[in-house]
Amino acid sequence: MTRDATDRRPEPADEPQPGAAPKPGAGPRPPHGTPSGGAARNGGAARNGGAARNGGAAGRRVRPAAWVRTRLRAAPLGTLLAAALAFTAVLLAAALPRALDRGADQALRSFLHGRPAPTSLIATSDARVGPQTPEGLDEVLAKLLSRTGPVSRIAPTGPVHGTRALGSRALGNPGLARPEGVPPELNLLYLRQPDRHARLVSGRWPAGGTADGPLPVALSQKAAETLNARLGMVLETPPDLFGRPYRAEVVGLYAVDDEEDPYWADLPCLTRACANYTTGKLPALYWQTAALVGPDAIGRLGTWGKSSEDFWRLPVDTAALRADQVGAVKHELASYTVGPTAFELERTAGRPNLRITSELPQLLTQAEARWQAAAPLAAIGPAGVSGVAVVVFLSAAALAADRRQAELRLLTARGGSRAGIVGRLLGEGAVTVLPAAAAATALALVLLPTPRWAGSLLAAAATTLFVLLAFPVRAAVLLSPPRAPAPRRRLVAELLVLAATAAAVYEVRRRGIAPAGQGPDVLLIAAPLLLALSGGLVLARLQPAVVALLAGAAGRGRGLVGFVGLARAARGTGGRARPSALPLVALLLAVTTGGFGATVLDAVDSARIRAARLAVGGDVQIAASPGHTLPEEMSRAAAALPGVRTAVEVWTDDNAFLFGTVQGSTQVAVVIADPVRYAELARSTGRGGFDPALLAPGAADTPVPALFSSGLARLVRPGGEPFRLHLDSGGELGIRNAAVVDGTPAKPNGGGAVIVLPAGPATAAALPRRPGPDRWFAAGAVDEDRLRELVRTTAPAGQAPRFRVETSTAVAAGLGENPLQRSAGRLFWGSLAGALGFALLAVLLTLVRAAPERAAVLARLRTMGLRPRQGLRLILVEALPQAVGATLGGAAVGLAAVALLGPYADLTTMVGAPVPPGLRPAVLPVLAQALGLAALVALAVLVETAVSGRRQITTELRAGDQR
Repeated sequence: MTRDATDRRPEPADEPQPGAAPKPGAGPRPPHGTPSGGAARNGGAARNGGAARNGGAAGRRVRPAAWVRTRLRAAPLGTLLAAALAFTAVLLAAALPRALDRGADQALRSFLHGRPAPTSLIATSDARVGPQTPEGLDEVLAKLLSRTGPVSRIAPTGPVHGTRALGSRALGNPGLARPEGVPPELNLLYLRQPDRHARLVSGRWPAGGTADGPLPVALSQKAAETLNARLGMVLETPPDLFGRPYRAEVVGLYAVDDEEDPYWADLPCLTRACANYTTGKLPALYWQTAALVGPDAIGRLGTWGKSSEDFWRLPVDTAALRADQVGAVKHELASYTVGPTAFELERTAGRPNLRITSELPQLLTQAEARWQAAAPLAAIGPAGVSGVAVVVFLSAAALAADRRQAELRLLTARGGSRAGIVGRLLGEGAVTVLPAAAAATALALVLLPTPRWAGSLLAAAATTLFVLLAFPVRAAVLLSPPRAPAPRRRLVAELLVLAATAAAVYEVRRRGIAPAGQGPDVLLIAAPLLLALSGGLVLARLQPAVVALLAGAAGRGRGLVGFVGLARAARGTGGRARPSALPLVALLLAVTTGGFGATVLDAVDSARIRAARLAVGGDVQIAASPGHTLPEEMSRAAAALPGVRTAVEVWTDDNAFLFGTVQGSTQVAVVIADPVRYAELARSTGRGGFDPALLAPGAADTPVPALFSSGLARLVRPGGEPFRLHLDSGGELGIRNAAVVDGTPAKPNGGGAVIVLPAGPATAAALPRRPGPDRWFAAGAVDEDRLRELVRTTAPAGQAPRFRVETSTAVAAGLGENPLQRSAGRLFWGSLAGALGFALLAVLLTLVRAAPERAAVLARLRTMGLRPRQGLRLILVEALPQAVGATLGGAAVGLAAVALLGPYADLTTMVGAPVPPGLRPAVLPVLAQALGLAALVALAVLVETAVSGRRQITTELRAGDQR
């Protein structure tokens, strides 16, 4: 039974084998128009025909096997590897735009999350005179909702509307809670459908009531417990100027299902009683809350407060906002607040005093500026992995061209045109690349859902085109007519790259980073890559000479392995004069971008910790509320906590005045502390350090030495000492300027006028009314939960809320919650992993490219007595100089990139707090990246040798030297 040639697998002799030149008459059928010549060279027996194979049946014509199918069947493993490489590259290219879009959307939504009132459209109007009904409020709400735009749609939580009294009244009932003798205050308002967000605990929802009777109100259960109010109690205010008291009867108590419900946002103390303080020199604590009235009492709210106003809060659905729609949302909101929509709503709603405001446009502007500021630093990682991927595909194309060079030249010798061969190669690659690219693009679209897909498809198409054309273009160059040697061509190209690098670095240093609003700074992104490319080209020039010197030194020794390995590392394979520069460039790109990005992230972490310590004034702070002091027992117990290195008590005064400045008198903030411990705290914090000896007290009648902040020192007249300092407590003392400091831990935001005084008898005499400190600072690793428990137990009865605890760890964690930072960090580490993977692949491709020649050398040396372990050492010696040189060179280039470009990097957005611009070189992050990559390269060499080296050597020993 015969079998058609198109349905059979070609015999091994019919197809070219990778790495070996096809024998005459063998191989797949050449392109159309190319004579095969098989019959004449083999005595008239056509190898690709079916007659000779099928018992010599003459006169039967059989179609030759198709080119693409023959080539793919000839090298199935290479086909799968090419498809896998194309799949990976296209997947990364298609996923990157979608990851950026998702990161921008997530950052925007997270920035706006938890702000129901600022992200809402708030409409207000003076309450109408006369009878008012809930239906009138509903009519206005319907008109407001009818004009909301498609991109700024209302959140599912729904709008909130009602009427509120503008102002609260004090309650004079003697049984109500008065923490410091100040009576509580009550505000009243009407809300639509509160029963959907709260449940009655006892009583009923307010309704009814007479015009001259008390107002029926519903009070939250938590507020009633705090105020000592009960169901049925009549809350009465002191008489007004006309002798009339105002009364409200508690007819119901309700409990809120969820206090974080946006329904209760921006409403005055409806879920619980709020602690408030009176104004003045000695603030006093009092309670403030609000209660709900029924629909028939809307008209009476104006008499409870100064007046009343209707309000409608329309929350925008921030969970549906997208970064690419920020401009459209701002345009819609502008029309709604001050544009044509606002004027039309005033007319249709019949409310000429309707006012619509929103803080959302300002928040969107802030979010947009934050993302644009972080974009250049976040784009360096993807740019690096893209550069390494380009080098890898160029290396793969060079490897494929080397392996198939004999086959391609044979096809040309048989009459095949260059265009026809390149076209067949394109078809061969399309069968492999296009399905893999389509699958990778579909997978990226599924794994990273986002409404925007144009950028992802464009990136995937560009990558697919590059992958598809890499080998055919290389083959076209290989098949081009030979040109005269041009040794200076490479030199000119390298000089052009160096000139472009110098121009990019100079331009970045000259103008700095592009201003916000102009998108990612292309120069800042490209400069590190150009530096890495230039470093790779320079290293490719220097490394052969250096390795040759090492080989000469090794040749004077007794061992053979070191000399042979270094000698082979100093020259190229396949007759080249020097090693290929592509693996060097790939490794340098990976190390440089990884080191630069790691330095940025390390600087962000360090700056965030420093910013947190500056904001707290150390690692830990305990602050008393205004007008109160810290108990001595609390300070002593806190200083004894484990982990505390330095602790100091501080007395502060923000309302002091200094006499004798150029302005006559200047308001200053005063800090009084023990000089020795406070100086140690300042050194630990890194701000306002000084020598405590400067504050040593003098004679009893001499001015007290003081530290002036730099802002205050500019206001001091020369020779104007001594100065008179008037404290808010009424005390006064003479001081002199002992030194100038740039700031102080106790007043991180104290402005430009701060004075630090030593604690002692002179300053104590000026503080008759406030003997104790109001701040406690410490440096060290202190457990926050344990400290809070200590404050709660040592505070006077009922006074624990007066003391605020802050730790630098908590502040730094809060700064690190910025979604922009997390998104940029994830993008960088993902890009770094991709760059390292591609760099390793470039090294492996180089090893595979040199494998046949290396196997031949090892086979010859094996016949001369070379042991297997020595062969492994020889391979390592040959491969590692390039890897070690590239990693060390990449580390040097990475540090150079940080030194050249770092001063112009602004990390404020990444840190989450204002920090000085600039990026300092950090050796450890860069060195860690370089050494890690060197170890991975060594491991890759060992694996490649173990997997393929022994088989290749065995093949060479069996077949003999065919070169």
